[in-house]
Amino acid sequence: MDIISPVLARLLCQAAFAARRLVGVLIDRKGEVRFVIVGDAHRLYLPDIGRVRAGKDRLRGLRLIVARPQRASSEGLADDFRTDLEKLRLDAVAEIDASSNGLDGSVILAYLSQQGVLERKFSNVVDIDESFADFIDAIIEDLAQQDKLRPAKDKRKFLERALLIGVYDTSKKIGQASMAELTELARSARVEAVETIYQWSRRKYPKTFIGTAKLEEICLQALSLGIEMLIFDHELSPSQLNNITDLTDLKILDRSMLILDIFAQRAVTREGKLQVEMAQLSYSLPRLAKKQSGLSRLTGGIGGRGPGETRLEVDRRRVKDRLARLSDELERIKKQRELRRKSRKNREVPTFAIVGYTNAGKSTLLNALCGADIYAKDELFATLDPHSRRLRFPSEREVLITDTVGFINNLPESLMKAFMATLEELQDADVLIHVVDIADDNYKQQIRVVEQVLSELELNNKKRLTVFNKIDKLEPDLLSERLKGSTLAISASKKIGLAALIKACVKVTEPEEDIEFDERA
Repeated sequence: MDIISPVLARLLCQAAFAARRLVGVLIDRKGEVRFVIVGDAHRLYLPDIGRVRAGKDRLRGLRLIVARPQRASSEGLADDFRTDLEKLRLDAVAEIDASSNGLDGSVILAYLSQQGVLERKFSNVVDIDESFADFIDAIIEDLAQQDKLRPAKDKRKFLERALLIGVYDTSKKIGQASMAELTELARSARVEAVETIYQWSRRKYPKTFIGTAKLEEICLQALSLGIEMLIFDHELSPSQLNNITDLTDLKILDRSMLILDIFAQRAVTREGKLQVEMAQLSYSLPRLAKKQSGLSRLTGGIGGRGPGETRLEVDRRRVKDRLARLSDELERIKKQRELRRKSRKNREVPTFAIVGYTNAGKSTLLNALCGADIYAKDELFATLDPHSRRLRFPSEREVLITDTVGFINNLPESLMKAFMATLEELQDADVLIHVVDIADDNYKQQIRVVEQVLSELELNNKKRLTVFNKIDKLEPDLLSERLKGSTLAISASKKIGLAALIKACVKVTEPEEDIEFDERA
């Protein structure tokens, strides 16, 4: 059996020459044509070939033969065919030049090897005198020598690989800081950020956000890097999300979806899971896009003829019903919290709420002050559920300190609404302790974000202590420059400066007290 049948090659070339379109076939190892594909003048879109011999440890068992009606701009195999060969693990790809007179012209034959993709050029199909059986056996033997067909089990801590995309109309510094935060969000979601793409433009394309041509270029790059997911550092509109997913089979996420996924991973308590589910459903409701009439549920009888209730309508109704039930359950939780807060007020226990940007060290500070063992880790949104612990002042007075969920730039509105039951803890707090990560180069922007969220929650008039954390991570000169004389500078992890913080807490709640502290505390 030939690698390329001369008869088939001639038929493909004649069809491509007459139609002025790329024409191709996928052939299995028995020599049978499995798919016939007709593209446009420049590109050929392969069909979904399913799980035919699918797997990273073996070749696909299909070879692609393509006739091109116009001469390629380069001497080598087209980039999109090279990507198909690598990512679909095809047995081979052959590109035939059909630009002259409709007869089979020169041929580029490409296949996988230990060195990557190898290409061989022939002046005519007839010059390929090797049988397909010998050809494929040699490829398999070559790859097996480097154990490429059966790699060792992947033990990465990351679940998926992603390409991050950002379009900014701000300064490069702000755009790069936003992308760095998106990279950290991806890491927290156990996604490996393989590549980042920036665009500096004021124009946002209403259809695909970055433009169709740029999106196709990015998708090819993602496939060549073995990437399964595209993450946008913006919130995509429902129509943009639908249009992008129509153009690629890659998984598409925007910034809000990524944050919601992190929350879903971190939610532990019943309340936290309810709030996350409500936020996810609120976000997904306008993005339901199954509009096919073939999914309609037909009904009979007078007044019941026609397409009936579409699958889209059923999905939306179910989401709305579930949202209503979640809202009722969260309302009951809200009332329970109000009762607990009322009980604390009756006992006249002062309350402090720790607020701040995500990963500023809020949980670490609570652990350091109260000797607690709240989960604290150097990752975004390590804490979702509020935790309260008692702290006894040197004046023998007890106070309650509550750790709350961290804030972040462009926090999804649906998430804010769902977590209002939790954030209401801030409403009844006597004092807010605003923790700032002074070691972060973008700390000023983080302060502005927290201030904006507190303003939206109408908490501007609350007593507040601003605490600069992680001073142990900065050189003395840089630390002095950033603090500019602030006295509340601590390291929660090293337990440095806690005595001064406690003294400030006592002063704000008991201004008449004058208590001496052991500064080594």
